[in-house]
Amino acid sequence: MGKNKLERFAENLTFDNFFQPTYEDIKDGYFLKGKWASDFFKNNNPIILELGCGKGEYSVGLAQRYPDKNFIGIDIKGARMWRGCKTSRDEGIPNIAFLRTKIELIENYFAENEISEIWVTFPDPQPRRIKENKRLTSPPFLSKYSKILSEDGVVHLKTDAFLLYFYTLEIIKENNHHILVSTDDLYNSGIEDDVMGIQTFYEQMFLEQGKKINYIKFKLKR
Repeated sequence: MGKNKLERFAENLTFDNFFQPTYEDIKDGYFLKGKWASDFFKNNNPIILELGCGKGEYSVGLAQRYPDKNFIGIDIKGARMWRGCKTSRDEGIPNIAFLRTKIELIENYFAENEISEIWVTFPDPQPRRIKENKRLTSPPFLSKYSKILSEDGVVHLKTDAFLLYFYTLEIIKENNHHILVSTDDLYNSGIEDDVMGIQTFYEQMFLEQGKKINYIKFKLKR
């Protein structure tokens, strides 16, 4: 493990908006489950999750644009999350937190109806059929999201992978979920939404390579 990575792991522990629970901390439900708004953010604002947040650029960008909402970036890669933690501390962004954990355990951290939106930004498309259930828009994951999303909650997917885009459309159709917006070419779609102006490191790289960005916004059947 490189020196920089070790240094980042150590610095992560100094950030008051960085959480890295052990399994013992969460096996019976994390202490902030159902209390993120009241006990951490100290407000009643909606909570939005970014799953697989990487360096946290998207979460940070959203938090800066929407100070009346709370954001939590989730990833297992602690060294990457360091960047988002450091930026949010250095720029004094109060409405953002980072949680280092496996997304499979999300129900241990959040209560029913606690989350208003979920963003899945450029996840691993898991192209091999044998790993289909590891796709973050597969039925097992959508089932987990439905348990923590509010009644009006929505899920957003941004991806450069056509396989994942069309797979997700099919899963939505098969399970009677409701598509609100979908496009296989976001930046030539005519969609006007200032959130689209926030681009992750990977998104910028894909655009420079001439790849199209796919986007879906949908509601889960309750």
